[in-house]
Amino acid sequence: MKDIPAFPQYVINNGGAYVEGGMTLRDYFAAKAMQGLLASDVYAPKDKFAENAYAMADAMLKAREV
Repeated sequence: MKDIPAFPQYVINNGGAYVEGGMTLRDYFAAKAMQGLLASDVYAPKDKFAENAYAMADAMLKAREV
């Protein structure tokens, strides 16, 4: 479920169609969470911002399953 494309591109080639990747929805959610974390006045080591951003992204993906 974590590898869902955020902005899929549908490619039609020789009569066939397929989805071509790009950024995953998890990466997109993590980027948005990271943006909010960095804009806040919360202090954390730099590597913790990334971990927290992906933890938030995973929580958002889980919430979508309901």
